[in-house]
Amino acid sequence: MLLTEQRNSVAIVTLNRPEVMNALSRMLRSELAREIRRLDSDPYVRVIILTGTGYRAFSAGLDLKELGTDPAALGSAGKERSEDDPLDAIEACHCPVIGAVNGVAVTGGFELALGCDILLASPNARFADTHVRVGVLPGWGLSQKLARIIGPSRARELSFTGRFIDAAQAEEWGLVSRIVPEASLLQEAVILADEIAKADPIFLRELKQLINDGLGSTLADGRRLERHRAKAWNAGLTPDALEARRGSVIMRGRSENTS
Repeated sequence: MLLTEQRNSVAIVTLNRPEVMNALSRMLRSELAREIRRLDSDPYVRVIILTGTGYRAFSAGLDLKELGTDPAALGSAGKERSEDDPLDAIEACHCPVIGAVNGVAVTGGFELALGCDILLASPNARFADTHVRVGVLPGWGLSQKLARIIGPSRARELSFTGRFIDAAQAEEWGLVSRIVPEASLLQEAVILADEIAKADPIFLRELKQLINDGLGSTLADGRRLERHRAKAWNAGLTPDALEARRGSVIMRGRSENTS
């Protein structure tokens, strides 16, 4: 149902229900929430990658067959701050979370993708908000996040119609960072994760929190927040530490520009 593989400081979490397009059953949602929290508390894990098994689906969303026989299975998707809510776990995660979208990401699966910090997509990735077709209001932030990413008009069009957009459209609208070949999607996600993992984990945690807190406020409030936290953080830096990091930056820059 859920697979976890650790490669050095990178953890790969895979939704593993390919027979139902990685649909998010109540049990899978609970297991995913617990696993994200466990990995976030592991000092050896610096970046998490979230993906799905196979090439058809990242996740088709909530398990509609399960909901048809047990409406209470909406469970964590209808609660706020539930310990079984994977979106709460992802959004509270201190580690950066990369979504490797390997196929369709529909409704709850779309919301799961939007919870990630960075999205990479294969060419066969497709995204849709079908809440309007199912008659279930979004409870994992889609109605708020999507408009902030692609703009209100585009978000309304997708949500009011339930239409799909392909990977190329998602990249053009800024929904995904980039499209990578299907066969190398996970490899590219790991390369990106390894690069991110080179950063100081404490600094990375502070930076991620600063960005996320700023997104939840006005630009003016975000600027004030940035100045306040920068002043507090930078006050703890020493000249020796800055010189050591400057040398590291120079060496890395030379390496990247000659490779």
